[in-house]
Amino acid sequence: MKQSQVLAAFAAVAVLVASSALAQKPQTQVVKGKIAAVEGSTVVIDQAKGAGQAKVKLNDKAVIMTVGVATLAEVKPGAYIGVGAMPQADGSQKAIRVMIFPEMQRGTGEGHYPWKTPGSVPNSTMTNATVDTTVASVDGQILTVKHKDGVHKIIIGKDALIVSNIPGGVADLKPGVAIIVPAAQPSADGTFETARVNIGRGDFVP
Repeated sequence: MKQSQVLAAFAAVAVLVASSALAQKPQTQVVKGKIAAVEGSTVVIDQAKGAGQAKVKLNDKAVIMTVGVATLAEVKPGAYIGVGAMPQADGSQKAIRVMIFPEMQRGTGEGHYPWKTPGSVPNSTMTNATVDTTVASVDGQILTVKHKDGVHKIIIGKDALIVSNIPGGVADLKPGVAIIVPAAQPSADGTFETARVNIGRGDFVP
C-alpha cells in the first residue's frame, strides 16, 4: 500500500473515532429549581415542576453568577447588555428583557440572532452589544447599541424586565435560593457537573 493510501486510511479511522466519541458524549441539560442543600462542591437542587432532586457538582473553576432586578438608570452608554426583543415594522427592536452584563462577561454572545434560550418568545431576537447612546422618548428609552456586525435601535418600554448579572461566590449558595444550571453535564452515576450556575438575588427567579 502506498504511503498516501496509508495516510488516507489513518485519517478516515481518526475521523470515525472522533465522530463516535462525540456521538457518545451526553448532551448538556438545563437544571432549574431551588437549592435544597450544599454538600461540599455539590449543590442538591429540588427541580421545578416536581421533577425530583438533582445533584450538580461545580468544577474547580465554576462561575457563580447572581441574577436580580436592575433599573433603567443602569442601562447607560458603555454598558454591555443582552436584549431579548420583538422586531418592529420600522426595523427597531422592542425589548422584552434586558440583561446587564458585568465587565467580566463583556463580549458574551456578541451579535444579533434569533432568541431561542429558555424563556424566549416565538419570533423574538437576541442582541448582545454595547450601549452607544440612550435617549428618552414617549415610547420609552431608546438605545443605539453596537456590536461587531452592526448597529441596532432598541426601545425599552415600561413593560420590559431589566435584570443584571453580578459575580457571586459559594457563600451565595444557600438552601431555598432559586438556581438555574444552563449547561449541566450528565455523569454515569446520574449526577451532573457544571462550570457555571446562576442564582437569584432576593426573591428573583433566574
